[in-house]
Amino acid sequence: MAKFSYIATDASRKPVNGTMEQLDRANVIAALTKQGLRPISIHEVSGLNIGLSFNRFFNSTKVKNDHLVMMTRQLSAMVGAGVPLVRALTSLSEHTESPALKKILTDVIKDVEGGSGFGDALSKHPTAFSDVYVNMVRAGETAGILDDILKRLAAQQEKSATIRKKIKSAMAYPTVLLSITVLAFFGLMLFVIPQIGKILTDLGGADAKLPGITLFMLGISSIITNFWFIIFPAIGGGIYGVIRYIKTPRGKRQFHSLILKIPGIKTIVKKVAIARFARTFSALMGAGVAVLECLSVTARSVGNVIYEEAIVNAAKEVKNGKPLSVVISDNPLFPPIVSQMLSVGEETGQTDTVLVKVAEFYEEEVDVAIEGLSSIIEPAMIVVMGSMVGLIAASVMTPIAGLAQSIK
Repeated sequence: MAKFSYIATDASRKPVNGTMEQLDRANVIAALTKQGLRPISIHEVSGLNIGLSFNRFFNSTKVKNDHLVMMTRQLSAMVGAGVPLVRALTSLSEHTESPALKKILTDVIKDVEGGSGFGDALSKHPTAFSDVYVNMVRAGETAGILDDILKRLAAQQEKSATIRKKIKSAMAYPTVLLSITVLAFFGLMLFVIPQIGKILTDLGGADAKLPGITLFMLGISSIITNFWFIIFPAIGGGIYGVIRYIKTPRGKRQFHSLILKIPGIKTIVKKVAIARFARTFSALMGAGVAVLECLSVTARSVGNVIYEEAIVNAAKEVKNGKPLSVVISDNPLFPPIVSQMLSVGEETGQTDTVLVKVAEFYEEEVDVAIEGLSSIIEPAMIVVMGSMVGLIAASVMTPIAGLAQSIK
């Protein structure tokens, strides 16, 4: 809860000052009104509040996708069974395991009871409910098919979550190997190589001629050992700077453009983007959302800035009267099958059904591509680790073998 300072007047118009802890300004106003006070000024108290900081840290407003999918499916079943919306939301709020979702549902219930539409109430919580979610709910409310729309949303979220989990799973093993490799390298450079260098110098004397590979490894070890307090902060700062730059519009565009050029990875990124485009666009079309609005919302959900720009430009062409299938066929980012299926959908009036098939096809292609990439990355990482170990072993064993020959 936040702390607010207020200035109000009582029934005799005398000023009253004080502080109060509430969730937000609206609750402060409601509490003052109940006390018979008329609020004049309300400000949130700034300053270091350790309890509040910990409370915000441990009570994040982020809702897990699993909880959101479960809530959506349960709400769909209850609305389909004829349960009033407010009663259904209240039941879900009381039984959910997620504190963040419970708080959000409580706010949504208040808004709906106050006369807001369900979609409008959800739009006030963008961290939990995406543009796609909100627009589909609004369309379902308008058409009177909210239960069916919620079923579609749950299925779409499950598919998206499945793809994300498969990508994370495929990258987990290479990431662990890379982390171990980096830690092992710096550990050897800081603690092992200096000791080995000292032993070699003691055995061979100050004038001993060491192989080039050994001198190279000792040089790297010496630099890291003597300047670790500069190297490690520089590496950390560099990584932090790159991450911050990628989050900027320009940096994100350059990064997304780069990954579309990396062999192996670009195939997966393109197929994921097309699968998201097809599934999101089909879901919105099936919900009765207008084509231009569908394209606008879909552009923000594909997860790649380059594809987002392509879809936004396609929306401009469609607004000028061109069929979407023709516009898509002129863009090399989209394979021919997408424009062909769109053309069939436009001719038959079943664009949403046709695009679901496209989404399913590319989701299967993503699975195959991820498995193929995993089968390449894992041995490649093992080769990298083996090469590093071999390099260090050669730098150690070569001078030892030379010294042994000298002793003989």
